[in-house]
Amino acid sequence: MRIGLLNNLRAGRSNPQVRRILQMLKDYPEVAHIETTSVRAVPEALASLARQDIELLAVNGGDGTLQYTLTQMLTTDDFPSIPMVAPLRGGRTNMTAMDIGARRNPAVGLKRLLDSIRAGRLEDHLVDRPLLRVETLRDRRVHFGFFFGAGMIHRAIDLTHNLFPSGKSQGSLGAGVVTAGLVARAILGRLDGVLTPDKAQILLDGELMDGGEFTLLIASSLQRLFLKLDPFWGQEKAPVRFTSVASGAKRIALAAPGALYGKPPAFVKTEPGYTSRNAKEVELRLDAGFTVDGEIIPPRSGEIVRITGDRRIRFVRA
Repeated sequence: MRIGLLNNLRAGRSNPQVRRILQMLKDYPEVAHIETTSVRAVPEALASLARQDIELLAVNGGDGTLQYTLTQMLTTDDFPSIPMVAPLRGGRTNMTAMDIGARRNPAVGLKRLLDSIRAGRLEDHLVDRPLLRVETLRDRRVHFGFFFGAGMIHRAIDLTHNLFPSGKSQGSLGAGVVTAGLVARAILGRLDGVLTPDKAQILLDGELMDGGEFTLLIASSLQRLFLKLDPFWGQEKAPVRFTSVASGAKRIALAAPGALYGKPPAFVKTEPGYTSRNAKEVELRLDAGFTVDGEIIPPRSGEIVRITGDRRIRFVRA
């Protein structure tokens, strides 16, 4: 099997982690290895790996690196056949890699995977996850990833970056602290600043949802987010997990603790303002900015965003 490694040296993890991977690769000369120092270098690196007919691509970086890599692979003609992808936990935020089951130490995880491949046990590492395809209809720009958040989520990421120094604290630690603070403010009814509701029109599989202003708009194809959060409770057999909370939703203090982990109290399922459904297609018309796996897309008035989950590639646990 032809194996490639895209090693993003600026993904937020310490230099010792990178050195351990480089040292370990000396025992695996069959791995085609390319280092990048910025996201601008990723397209050229992927094109080089594609020319080597890579069948499995390990990505050592965070959610942003993985999202950019997947988008580049699926929106260009570089790869005639899309390889399997093994995300490593090499960034500040590694939500996707953690959900797929990657080990905390990327060097240990990669070695485990390479040893399994040598032993003919690759099938033990295969993981199924649908990809979100997020398209802005005004300019037909496409992003592939695993988590979408609009409005408040977009602003919360900015807040995390402003509150915490560059480095690992901008990842799950910073996101957890900011999330806890925002939940507390929502419980107290202080829907201003980051929590200011956003106007939006929502269609789930063509059905128009009630409400015109929303505090929360999120979608994902992951089973768990950071800190093992799972704010989805839809039961439909569809790939896009979607949750929204309207600005007029009542009893947030009672709803939040269970809803954040996919087990809301019974009243949430009938209370106006709370929606969580699995859909084949979500279409949003909104003025707010949004994010796909941490990539910030600035707000544009009247933007139309379509989210689907019908594209799949094979992922590998490292």
